[in-house]
Amino acid sequence: MTTPPLAGIRVLDFGHTIMGPCAGMLLADLGADVVKIEPVEGDTTRRLPGFAAGFFATFNRNKRSIAIDLKRPEGQAVVHRLVKTADIVLENFGPGTIERLGCGWDTLSALNPRLIYLAMKGYLAGPYAHRTALDEVVQMQTGLAYMTGPPGQPLRAGASVIDIMGATYGIVGVLAALRERDRTGQGQRVGSALFEASAFLVGSHIAGAAVTGAPMPPMPARRGAWGIYDPFNAADGTQIFIGVTSDAHWRRFCDGFGFADLWAQARLATNPLRCAARDWLIPDLRQRMAALPAAEILAICEAATLPYAPVNRPDDLTTDPQMLAGGLLPTVLSTLGEAGPMIGLPALPVEFGNARTRPGLVRQPPAIGAHTGEVMLAAGWSAGEIAWLKADGIIAGR
Repeated sequence: MTTPPLAGIRVLDFGHTIMGPCAGMLLADLGADVVKIEPVEGDTTRRLPGFAAGFFATFNRNKRSIAIDLKRPEGQAVVHRLVKTADIVLENFGPGTIERLGCGWDTLSALNPRLIYLAMKGYLAGPYAHRTALDEVVQMQTGLAYMTGPPGQPLRAGASVIDIMGATYGIVGVLAALRERDRTGQGQRVGSALFEASAFLVGSHIAGAAVTGAPMPPMPARRGAWGIYDPFNAADGTQIFIGVTSDAHWRRFCDGFGFADLWAQARLATNPLRCAARDWLIPDLRQRMAALPAAEILAICEAATLPYAPVNRPDDLTTDPQMLAGGLLPTVLSTLGEAGPMIGLPALPVEFGNARTRPGLVRQPPAIGAHTGEVMLAAGWSAGEIAWLKADGIIAGR
């Protein structure tokens, strides 16, 4: 794309951790000018350890950064001035926090009636609206963790799916509000939340319980809808998932692997019959697959056009041919501004036009306040005013 879809849209991003920064990243990847507003000491996400160490680099690309002390009235005044020319503000603070910082919807919309304000919370309007929530909390609360783990062992999903879904649904709302603003000239508040995002994901399980008259069992204990839908160990221990979900799949599976004896059995002729035979069929197939090299299993599945995949770790994606064909963005891993190693991180999973163009990388994740002076000069502050605000600790950065 010569001009990104959201070019010309200005965003003030108060996001932290995952949900807020992810929403800002979605807009930035689509071409909006997203200015990350962070404390003068930097977003706390920059310093998270363990499994959260990659949060900042993953969700803050393509943004500029301005560092402001929002606990001081002078810092709030900086935001109040910037918001007058903004199209979107987004935040995911706990209930009441952004209001205490003088940057809530009522305050900012009075300064800019065209403003679209995305508030990402734990819960939408209702009796839980005052609660603080986390991704894992609502996975437990909505039954997603119950469905993921074995019976009696609720287990969160292996990624922050609810933070990311909450951000994505929020941006769907923002784009709809932009379209409505085109017609009315008026902005509005948009809300998204973790709890409702997680509830949306388990909707089919709610419906399934109503249809069958019994609660859906956890996925590891579910009654299979397909005869073969399982990981198998190859001779070298490599795990390969294979799905045989139709009778056409079954024929190609048996032909490809040379399982003529299985194809000849009338008790395996249809998918419902294969489902009924899983107790003996799957152990039989596990024994057969364990005698074959992984490369041979993969080649047969590919030639037979079966649904299959090696069971990978996330870091295996950095060398995956599909991802290398345009799905990875070379991102510098930085924390408090020190440049770390460069790694390929997944691009936005959409493509545009006949050329199938993917949104790319325009800016690396920014250092703390890397664009403070740049943003404020463009908004009308003088160099002297900026220097005074820096000297007084109200803003920080370059």
